[in-house]
Amino acid sequence: MTTPEIFDRRLVRARRERAAAGFAGHSFLYDEVCERLADRLALIQRRFPRALVLGARTGGMADRLQGRFGIETLVQADLSGAMLRQCDGPRVVADEEWLPFADASLDLVVSPLSLHTVNDLPGAFAQIRRALKPDGLFLGAMFGLGTLAPLRDAFLAAEAGQGAGSSPHLAPFTEVRDAGGLLQRAGFALPVADAEPVTVTYRNPMRLLADLRGMGETNVLCNRSRQGLRRGVLLDAVARLAGQTIAFEIVFLAGWAPDAGQQQPAQRGTGQVSLTQVFEPGRR
Repeated sequence: MTTPEIFDRRLVRARRERAAAGFAGHSFLYDEVCERLADRLALIQRRFPRALVLGARTGGMADRLQGRFGIETLVQADLSGAMLRQCDGPRVVADEEWLPFADASLDLVVSPLSLHTVNDLPGAFAQIRRALKPDGLFLGAMFGLGTLAPLRDAFLAAEAGQGAGSSPHLAPFTEVRDAGGLLQRAGFALPVADAEPVTVTYRNPMRLLADLRGMGETNVLCNRSRQGLRRGVLLDAVARLAGQTIAFEIVFLAGWAPDAGQQQPAQRGTGQVSLTQVFEPGRR
């Protein structure tokens, strides 16, 4: 079955290449997500000798991993060579849709905000799982369903108010329940998905648009309008955003490559407690 082309991957690369030089001035969201991923990893009492950062950007995640968690070799991968040139250590230009890593070669894969513009997300998860050694860990973060909802609504309302035909401006982000199911479908054991919000208030909504451009996160949809955004629509949308809080929903993902020694869920019918012992008398 052919995977539908939702995102223009060549444009994803071009957006990151363009953003590379000034990324440090707009990386607050990426940096926050990297901190939260490192905090989650710190709760796991394990060593990960060979690790990969998938979506390295300019090295922010690697800075938080280097010298910690028993990591001996840390490889950084990104779609943008311009981003990677600002990183230290082993690195490889790689597309998240075509990972160049051998099966069972990694103990840990960490992916901060890199997988939300992948066309075949189940396939990308499956490639990550195959690259992990048995009982290796995948830890990731991607934009979730509620991300930039006020911006989406503002564009739709502005286009309607200006009599312009509506066109897609934002990606179809993943719902947290779906993300957990996709991990399971890709063969991960003990998959977990949860969401946390990161909220930002802009006094000038134009700064939001500048940040999205500086992050390399502007429109990369294949069915985007090729005519550009009309000035009237832009000004109308910006006016509607004034004073609004902008939420980025971050979906955090964790899953383990299967291993015979892992904890297994109990089989159905093996429970030892009857429900009649759980409910109070008269409450059943």
